[in-house]
Amino acid sequence: MPQNNSDQSETKKIKVIITGATGMVGEGVLNECLLDKRVEEVLVLTRRSCNVVHPKLNEIICSDFFDISGIENNLSGYDACFFCLGVSSVGRSEEDYYKVTYTLTLNIAETLCRLNPEMTFCYVSGAGTYSSQKGRYMWARVKGKTENDLMKLPFKSVFAFRPAFIFADKKAKNVKTFYKYLRWVYPVGLVFFPDFVCSLNQIGKAMINSVYYNAERKVLEVKDIKALAQKF
Repeated sequence: MPQNNSDQSETKKIKVIITGATGMVGEGVLNECLLDKRVEEVLVLTRRSCNVVHPKLNEIICSDFFDISGIENNLSGYDACFFCLGVSSVGRSEEDYYKVTYTLTLNIAETLCRLNPEMTFCYVSGAGTYSSQKGRYMWARVKGKTENDLMKLPFKSVFAFRPAFIFADKKAKNVKTFYKYLRWVYPVGLVFFPDFVCSLNQIGKAMINSVYYNAERKVLEVKDIKALAQKF
């Protein structure tokens, strides 16, 4: 259960970097950041524009996330990174998935840690990830190693978010088609499988709150995400 162990005032305005804003989770997190009065600035790192215009929002188009040295001068002075960038393992070799999941993530995280050592880093992982880095599923092993090595970086805090079924708002643009046909699962899941379902709204709120609250658990399953989302 998240604990209020932080001495950072809830009234302090924060500056946030978001990756993956053109994906479903990233879009939801971005929307929460733009709505939350505690967030004064959002910098989106993206390969293509998220097509959102807002006074808080700045955007950097980055064609190569494996080499961000050319934009380093724009990445200092931030309080948090909400890392929502990710790809499916379907149809990918382990070598390819490792590169775009582990190598890319650590490259960005190591740079941000060097530039912003007091930063909170939130990584979107997934339910079923192997912390042991061992197991049947390749994606879960790679995600586990990514989580583990992120935790070793000297950020102020690192959180691994492990959502399962995610409920997206009807207004969300970057939602896979099949999600639109599964909306009925959410109310049913809340009743019968409450620790399996959460909303994009809750993920976004939990990430913002993570900057202000130091949770006991750094690996956040669905129930932990929901609890942290309610802290403010």
